Amino acid sequence: METTTPDAAALLREAGLRVTDTRVAVIAALADMPHSGADAVVARVEATLPTTSRQAVYNVLNDLAAAGLARRIEPAGQPGLYELRVGDNHHHIVCQRCGAVADVDCVTGHAPCLTPSQTSGFDLAEAEVTFWGICSDCKALTVDAVVAAP
Repeated sequence: METTTPDAAALLREAGLRVTDTRVAVIAALADMPHSGADAVVARVEATLPTTSRQAVYNVLNDLAAAGLARRIEPAGQPGLYELRVGDNHHHIVCQRCGAVADVDCVTGHAPCLTPSQTSGFDLAEAEVTFWGICSDCKALTVDAVVAAP
């Protein structure tokens, strides 16, 4: 699937945020590396803007999430991961070996995707589902290891 780089300046303006080099660089990093942790985004931004501080990137990630331009997901056993895919009720599948993450479209096609047996008085808006399994790369490594065993 080909990724398209969003018009970062337009997204920021529409969200009422100032357009800064760091914000544009963080959006570009997330467009290229969906489901990335803050450290990976910091490394990518530092490669293009070496004077940008780690704290500035963390602040931008928080600002983007608060403005609804980015989403933070927290699969069990991993640090928070960020992505630009927002506005839909998609889910994620996580490899139990390497931690790779991929998007999974909403199971029923519309939010909230699942209906709980009771809502305790809550108005249900969306559901967050994490599927777990073994990715194709890890599966291939296992097959290769078995074939190579003496």
